Amino acid sequence: MRPLVGRLYHVPMPPHAAPTIELTLGHSPDADDAFMWWPLGSTAPVLMADTSPRARASGSNLPGVAGSPPDPRGPFEPAIDTGRFRFRVIAEDIETLNRRAVGPPERLLDVTALSMHAFAHVTERYVLTACGSSMGDGYGPKVVARREQPVSWLTSDRVRIGVPGVRTTAFLVLRMMLGRDFEYCELPFSDIVPAVLAGAVDAGLVIHEAQLTFADAGLFQLADLGAWWKQQTGLPLPLGANAVRRDLELRLGPDGLHELTALLRRSIEYALTHRAGSLAYARYFAPGIAGDLLERFIDMYVNDLTLDASDRGLAGVRELLGRAARLGISPDAGRVGMLGLRR
Repeated sequence: MRPLVGRLYHVPMPPHAAPTIELTLGHSPDADDAFMWWPLGSTAPVLMADTSPRARASGSNLPGVAGSPPDPRGPFEPAIDTGRFRFRVIAEDIETLNRRAVGPPERLLDVTALSMHAFAHVTERYVLTACGSSMGDGYGPKVVARREQPVSWLTSDRVRIGVPGVRTTAFLVLRMMLGRDFEYCELPFSDIVPAVLAGAVDAGLVIHEAQLTFADAGLFQLADLGAWWKQQTGLPLPLGANAVRRDLELRLGPDGLHELTALLRRSIEYALTHRAGSLAYARYFAPGIAGDLLERFIDMYVNDLTLDASDRGLAGVRELLGRAARLGISPDAGRVGMLGLRR
């Protein structure tokens, strides 16, 4: 038998593509968080169809996104290059996110919004990113009531305050300001103004968009916690944090957390430079807010300190958590750092 003779050809193999990594990202269902993170897309609905706002904003063509704006009631593609990452975005009440972070390991989110107070309870699990924080620079959560009252009235007998959760930063700072125990009940943040109006509570600690809309409901401001904090410290009040799981580095490899943090910053940068589309998407999460108030609220909490907390923002974080620890009303978080801080 004659041997089989032929030529040996080199067949080039396609380059090995890095596997896609899906990460969970949790944010509060309010407009500023939605504004920041929509450019990352979502592999699953962010809002459920039976509970999401029905009024869809229009008039903004979003580069790289099919539809104007993307609809959070279904999956949608990212507007920026997310590299090897894809995100499943989950919108939950901030106190629900706070409780997740201290709960069973199987319920932990990879990237999550947290109250800065809550972060002090999970420092062994999460690390802060320098981008994505919500800081009130001379303004912040408000204490409101049906009638004008002095601040001292809040600690009177039989005065009950509705609060958005005991791990929220707003609750922590209220305790600092009042300097003594007070009666309170926990409510979802969206239920606090109605509860005050109905007389179910005597006063309410309002966060998110209610900081701007409480007066339209006929309520009076008794205190602004951000103004009080600025007067006390000269620093911005770090209300909300963005954090990533420390153990993600095992999945992402060396410098993986820094790679992820840089992507999160790009999302905020894109949102700010594509403002009209970002506002249109954010309206899904604030259906009852007038356009001018929505823009004002987002400008309050998506700004230079959101892009990068800077040394000044980090000083606010350290002062808040250090003071709370010294008062014995929060765990000692140690010397807090931030991933990707630009000095």
